[in-house]
Amino acid sequence: MPKSLDESLSFFKDKISDCIKTGKSISVTTHIDCDGLTSGSIITKALIRAGAKCTVRTSKEFSKKIAESFKTDSRDFHIITDLAGGFANTLDETLGDNWIVLDHHQIPEEEKDNQNVINAWSYGIDGGTEICAGGMAYLASMALDERNSDLSAIAVVSALGDRQDQGERKSFTGKNFEIANIAKEQGLVEIDLDLLLVGRETRPLADALAFTSQPFIEGLTWNRGACLTLLNASGIQLKDEGRWRVPAELTEVEKRQVIESITKFTSGKNATEIMSELIGYTYTFPREDRQSFLRDGREFSTMLNSCGRINRSGVGMAICMGDRNKILREGEIILTDYRKMIREYMNVLSNERWRISESETCVMVNGVDIVPETMTGTISSLIAGSPKNSGKIVILRTNGEENTIKFSSRKSFSCKSDINLSELMRTGAEKFDGIGGGHAAAAGAKITKDKLDEFLNYLEVNVVNMSGTNKSQ
Repeated sequence: MPKSLDESLSFFKDKISDCIKTGKSISVTTHIDCDGLTSGSIITKALIRAGAKCTVRTSKEFSKKIAESFKTDSRDFHIITDLAGGFANTLDETLGDNWIVLDHHQIPEEEKDNQNVINAWSYGIDGGTEICAGGMAYLASMALDERNSDLSAIAVVSALGDRQDQGERKSFTGKNFEIANIAKEQGLVEIDLDLLLVGRETRPLADALAFTSQPFIEGLTWNRGACLTLLNASGIQLKDEGRWRVPAELTEVEKRQVIESITKFTSGKNATEIMSELIGYTYTFPREDRQSFLRDGREFSTMLNSCGRINRSGVGMAICMGDRNKILREGEIILTDYRKMIREYMNVLSNERWRISESETCVMVNGVDIVPETMTGTISSLIAGSPKNSGKIVILRTNGEENTIKFSSRKSFSCKSDINLSELMRTGAEKFDGIGGGHAAAAGAKITKDKLDEFLNYLEVNVVNMSGTNKSQ
C-alpha cells in the first residue's frame, strides 16, 4: 500500500537525519536539463544547510550501468532526482536500502509501492503538469527544514523549464501553483500577465520577437529584419537615448500595438493560437539585476537547459546555488552559443526536407548526423511548437552513444491524441531491449542501431497510422 506524500517526506527526513548523525556521505545524481539542475541544486543546498556531507553530479540518462557503478562508489547514500524511473528493482539489488529517488516521470505500477521511490504519480499528482522534479525536491527540502522555503524560487524555474505552465494563460496548476505562490509571498517572484517574448529583460525588441520560437511565427521567427520592419511600422519607439529597448520596458499601449501588428502580419491564419501562446503569465525575479537573463523565469530556465545540453552542467548548477560572479558571464556565453546551435539545427532540418515525413497524425524527423543526442528534446519541442504541426505528434531521432539511436517525442499544441507517449516509448523500447519513458505529452527512448527498423515499424503501427484517439498496442 503506497504511503501518503507526507509520510514519504517524513521517511526522507528520517533517512537524511540518520545519514547526518552517523556521518554518512550522500551522493546526489541528477539529470542535465533545467529540471535536473534545479532539483539537484535544491536538494544539495538543503543537505548542505542541514550539515550533510554531500556531492552532486549530473547524467544525461539513467541505466543499469550507472546503477551498477554505485556499488563501487565511495558515498554511503544516494539521492537521484529527475531520473531512474523504472529502475527501483535494480537500485534495490545494488544499494539495498541506501537510496531515494525524487521524481515526477510516469513509473510502472509496481514502483509506486516502493518506499524509496518518492514520485508524484504515487500520490495522485500529475507529474506532467502539476509538479516536476524541482518541485518534488523542494517539498523534500521543506521536510528537512521549513527555512528552505526560499528555495521555492528555483522550483518555479524548474517548472517553467519543464513547460508545466499549462494552466490558463500559461499559469501553473496543482503543487506548482502552491509553490509559486509561496515564492510570491516571500517577494522572490512577481507574477504578471504580459507578452511572452524571449529575452524580456535582455534582448532588443526586434531580437526578442525574432528569437521567440514558441509559437513559431512563419516569416518572423528567426528573421530579425522582418521583425524590425514590422515594429517600425507599428510606430513603437525602439530606442531610448540610443539604447535598444527591451520588451519589459514597453507600456501597455505599446504592447497592444505589438499584438495588433503581429495579428495583421499573420493575416488571421492561426492568429488566435499564436496570440494564446504569446500572452500569458510571466515570472520575474526582482532580486536579480535588471537586464540580467536571470530576472525572467523562462530565460533563466533556458540558460540552465543550455548549460546541460552542451555539457556545462556545472555552470548551471553553480548559478542555481547562488554564484553570481564570473560564472554568470559564462552562463551568458553558453546561452548565446546554445541559441546559435538551435538555429543552425533547425535551418538544416528545414532545408533538407527529406529528413521530415508527415502523416495526418504524426511528424517523423530524422536528425541523424545533425542533432546531438543531448539536444533531441529541445529540437523536438521546437518542431512541435510550429503552428503548421498543430494537432500532431512529433518524433525526432538521432545518433546516441555506444551504437544507439535516441528518440524524442512531443505532442504539439492542440494535439487531441489519447496516445500516452511515456507508455508508447517505454513499452516500445522494452520490446527491443532498450529504455524509454517520460510523460504523456513528452517522452524519449533509446535503442541499439540494429533494432532501428523494428522500432520504426512499431511507431508506424502505433502512431503514424493511428487515428487521434487510438492508443499504443
